Amino acid sequence: MLVRDIMSSPAVSIPPAMTLEDAYRMMQQKGIRHLPVLDEGRLVGVITDRDLRLATSTFVRSPLSLQGRVSEVMCGEPMTAEAGDPVEDVAFRMRERKIGCLPVMDDGQLIGIVTGVDLLDALLRMTGVNKPSGRLEVRLPDHPGELARLTSFLSHRNLNVHSILTYPEGRDSTRTVLRIGSIETRALANDLRRADFEVLWPPEKPCPR
Repeated sequence: MLVRDIMSSPAVSIPPAMTLEDAYRMMQQKGIRHLPVLDEGRLVGVITDRDLRLATSTFVRSPLSLQGRVSEVMCGEPMTAEAGDPVEDVAFRMRERKIGCLPVMDDGQLIGIVTGVDLLDALLRMTGVNKPSGRLEVRLPDHPGELARLTSFLSHRNLNVHSILTYPEGRDSTRTVLRIGSIETRALANDLRRADFEVLWPPEKPCPR
């Protein structure tokens, strides 16, 4: 999945001379929290609702009035993304910089914006959690062929796999989270355990005493 698949386009933008009051009012009207700032078509900054609150708060030493200008508060020279960037790369960059959005540029022109909420929506789509499905989590040895063995097991039971996510766990194993086209995951988990898979979810139901 790429940025172009999840970005908001066209992006709502404002000029640097706009007042903070007008910028806040626009955010409220549009239901958004981030605004790219354009000066004669050139991206010069980004302002967020948090920037506005902090700049005008009575807790700061010299708060600005609501008639202050966006240029006094905005983040200048913002980091940007391109439409063809993978969403996981963009998520990593936003997390590293602790920022909530990236303007999306194409040949120097603003064509959209991607936010943390867009990335959460992408996660839901990539994991298939928005479809009727069941969840399996399996710990696999970190060896070639182990994932193929698991998917082959599911294929022989005529189960459709909506998504697969894996991540390393220590040096010798990986966790694999799957969304499958069945809600009968507990019985399937028991079959996997009998086939020597280490199933972490759903947990094994304790035997009644």
